[in-house]
Amino acid sequence: MTETTVERRLQRLEDVEAIKVLKADYCFSVDQGDTDRLVSLFRDDAVWHAPGIGRYEGKDAIEKFFHSLPEMMRFWLHMVMNPLITVEGDEAQGRWYLLEPNTLKNGTPVWGAARYEERYRRQEGDWLFQEIELLPIFWSPYEDGWEKTRNLFDGDAS
Repeated sequence: MTETTVERRLQRLEDVEAIKVLKADYCFSVDQGDTDRLVSLFRDDAVWHAPGIGRYEGKDAIEKFFHSLPEMMRFWLHMVMNPLITVEGDEAQGRWYLLEPNTLKNGTPVWGAARYEERYRRQEGDWLFQEIELLPIFWSPYEDGWEKTRNLFDGDAS
């Protein structure tokens, strides 16, 4: 194995680990309500979108969306797992699963599960989010479970 090959493999491992840290920082920032920190993890032209929730293009729109979350929910806890990350130079893609207990603003406890499809771009040596797409699998009242009510956001989630 040549030194160049080893260096490339090491760089890929470092990039994947940096993207995992970026995602953990995203989850912690959302959960703590630290919108300033959260927005710093996105490129200026980034996009965040989810069916039934909305599409937010650019840092300002993303910031406004995350500031508005308490209007919909009063508690959430992001638990992400099963990362699949591919890196090609200064661009990367990731897929994650999310399991998230929530409490809606009206006090309803909810279980959420979704898949994240993400794109990242390295900017000045740091990995940042280029695009986050959240694809709901279920968002169900705790009492009902996902078999009875599969996705609250198909209706009124307030």
